[in-house]
Amino acid sequence: MSELLDSEIKFLPGVGPKRAELLEAEAGISTFRDLIYYFPYKYVDKTRFYKVNELDTDMQYVQVRGKIRRFSTEGGGSARRLTADFYDETGMVRLVWFKGQKWVLNAYKTEKEYIIFGKPTLFSGAFNIVHPEVEEVEKRAARVSSSLEAQYSTTEKMKDHFLHSKAIAKLMASLFSMPALKFPETLPSSVSGPMKLMSLSDALFRIHFPDSNTDIENARFRLKFEELFYIQLNLLRYKGNRTKKTRGFLFPVVGEKLNSFYARNLPFALTEAQKRVVREIRADLGSGHQMNRLLQGDVGSGKTMVALMSMLIGADNGYQCCLMAPTEVLAIQHHNSIERFIEGIDVRVALLTGSTKRSERKRIETGLLDGSIDILVGTHALIEENVKYRNLGLVIIDEQHRFGVAQRARLWQKNDCPPHVLVMTATPIPRTLAMTLYGDLDVSVIDEMPPGRKAIKTMTFTDAEREKVFGFMRRQIEDGRQIYVVYPLISESETLDYKDLEDGLESMARAFPPPQYCISVVHGRMTSRDKEISMDLFRRGQAQIMVATTVIEVGLDIPNASVMVIESAERFGLSQMHQLRGRVGRGADQSYCILMTSHKLSAEATERINTMIATNDGFEIAEADLRMRGPGDLEGTQQSGMAFDLRIADLGKDGQILNLARSRAEEILAGDPELTLAENQVLRANLRRLFARKYSWSEIS
Repeated sequence: MSELLDSEIKFLPGVGPKRAELLEAEAGISTFRDLIYYFPYKYVDKTRFYKVNELDTDMQYVQVRGKIRRFSTEGGGSARRLTADFYDETGMVRLVWFKGQKWVLNAYKTEKEYIIFGKPTLFSGAFNIVHPEVEEVEKRAARVSSSLEAQYSTTEKMKDHFLHSKAIAKLMASLFSMPALKFPETLPSSVSGPMKLMSLSDALFRIHFPDSNTDIENARFRLKFEELFYIQLNLLRYKGNRTKKTRGFLFPVVGEKLNSFYARNLPFALTEAQKRVVREIRADLGSGHQMNRLLQGDVGSGKTMVALMSMLIGADNGYQCCLMAPTEVLAIQHHNSIERFIEGIDVRVALLTGSTKRSERKRIETGLLDGSIDILVGTHALIEENVKYRNLGLVIIDEQHRFGVAQRARLWQKNDCPPHVLVMTATPIPRTLAMTLYGDLDVSVIDEMPPGRKAIKTMTFTDAEREKVFGFMRRQIEDGRQIYVVYPLISESETLDYKDLEDGLESMARAFPPPQYCISVVHGRMTSRDKEISMDLFRRGQAQIMVATTVIEVGLDIPNASVMVIESAERFGLSQMHQLRGRVGRGADQSYCILMTSHKLSAEATERINTMIATNDGFEIAEADLRMRGPGDLEGTQQSGMAFDLRIADLGKDGQILNLARSRAEEILAGDPELTLAENQVLRANLRRLFARKYSWSEIS
C-alpha cells in the first residue's frame, strides 16, 4: 500500500508528465498520497436537477440535464466568445466560453445528452451560464461519485490547463477505483476505539465522496484528530527527550547580585504574576537540566524585569548571559534600562549592534572571552561568527517571532553545552497555537499588569475628521502630554494608497508649527545616530510629537506619551496595532490610541479595527488574529501566513480537537515514553514517516 501511495502522480491515468509538473508546482501534489490528502474546501449538493424554466438569477448554482443544439461564435478580439444553445423539454439556456473554445468544440457534440452545472445569469433577456461544468450523462453514471460533490481549490494556471475542480475530482475517482489501494489503520485501537473514530479508509473515501453532511463531519473529525495527534505526539516526545537527556548548567545559588538588586534597586513592587514566573525560572535554572521556556506577557506587563532578574541569577553563578532584541532601538532601550536598574551592583553590561564602532567591538569581544563582561545586550550582531563567549549560560531572546529560527539556533550553538533559553514575546499566543508551535516548551505567562495603569481608550476616525483629531492632540499637548504619529510608509507609493511619513510630516508641521511645537522624526532610512538623537529629543520632552514608522513598534518606554495615532490603520495587522498601542499607557495618565482610516474599508479591515476598539486584552487580540490570518509553519522556519503542514485542521477553530489530541498523546507517552509496546508500533512507524525529513527546530525554541 505504501509503495502505491508513494507512486509519482504522473503515473496516475489522466495525468502524465506535463500535468504532473503543473500539479506539483501549483498544488504541491507529487505523489498519489499527496492527491488523496488534497482535501476539498466545500461541497455542492448535486442531488437536485432543475428545469430551464425554473432558473432564477438568485440561484447560486444549478444543474440541468439536456442537449446542445448548436454552437456559434460571437464578438471579436478579446471579446470573442463561443456560445451553445442548451435545451431541455422546458426551454433553452445559453452556455458561454471565453477561454478554451477550440477544446470545447472538440470535446462536446450536438444532440448528445449532458449534465451542465454553473451559475445562471441574465443577459439580453436570456439566461446564460458562463464556463459551465459539462459532463456526459453516461460518464456521470459510471464514475465514482456521491450526492455531495467535492470542490477543490485550483489556481488560474491550473484552470488554464483544464485542471479545474472537476478535473481534480475525476483524478480522485480514478485513484480510488484502483483495486490495490488500501489504507492500513494509522491509529491503535486504544486511541480510535474509545473515541469512536471512523476508520482511516472510510474517512479518506468519505471526505472526497460523502453521501451526507454526517459523512463529512465524521471524516473531518477523524482526519483532524489524527493530524493534530501526531504533531502533539512528536512535540511531547521531543520535550520528554530534552528533559531527560539534555543536561544544562546548574545555577544553584541566588546570591549577592540578585539580593542586592531586590533589596536596593528594584524600582517597584513585583506583581504576583512576575513573582510566580521568577520562581518557575529559578526552579529550571537549579534543576541541572537545560531550561527551554517561553515567557508570554502583554505589552507593559514587566517581562524585561523578569529577564534582568534571571540574568542576575546567572551572574551570581559565574555565567555570562545575553539578551537579543530584534531592533537596534529595542536593544538600546534594554541596555539603558538594565544599566539604570543595576547601578551600584558589580555587574558589567555591554551593548553590541550593527552600529557598534570597530574599537568598541574589539573591546567587547575581548571582554566576552576573558569573562569581564557579565551581560551582553544586542541585536543579531550577537550571533556573528567572531562573537565568542567564555561561558555563556543563559540566552534570552526578546520578541522571538521577529527572528528566524535558524538565527536563534546559531546562538544556541555558541557553547559545547547548550545554555538555558528564555524566549519572550509581547504578542500573546493563543493557547491552541502555543500548544502546537511551542508544545515542547515550558510556558510562563505574566497575566497581570502593574498596578495603577489605566486602560487605553481606542477610537477610530476617517481622513475627513482630521481637524477634530488635530484639536484633540493640541489639548493633550497643552496638558503636558506627548504624542506618537505612526505611518506605514516612509515615501509615497505608486501601488499603495496609504498615508506616507514624508507627506504626513508636511501636514503635521503646518498644523503644529514651530517654535510653539517641536516634532521629531524616526524612520528606517535614518542612521542609528540620527535616530537616537531624534528619540532622545522626544525622550527628554523637548519634542511634543514623534512622527515615525513602525521602527518604534517595540523599544520606546516614555511614560509621558499618552496618545498613539496610527495612520492608515487598515494597513496594519492586529498584533502590530496592539504593539504600537502598547507604546502609550505607561504612565498614570489616561492614554489614547487613535486609528485613522480611509472612508472605505474591506470587511476584514473593519473587523480588525472593531477588535482593537473592543478590547485591550492581548490574548483576545491574538485569538482574533489567528482566526483572521491563520497560523504559520509549525516546526519549520516560516512563522507567519498559511504555510502550515496542516492539511485539514484549523488552529483557529479546532481548539477542542487539539486538546483531545494532546491529552491522548500525553496518556500514551506517560505509559510508554519510547513507544516500545507492540500496540504502539504503528505510532512509532507513522512518526518516522511523518517527521523523518524534517529537522525539529523546536529543540532550540
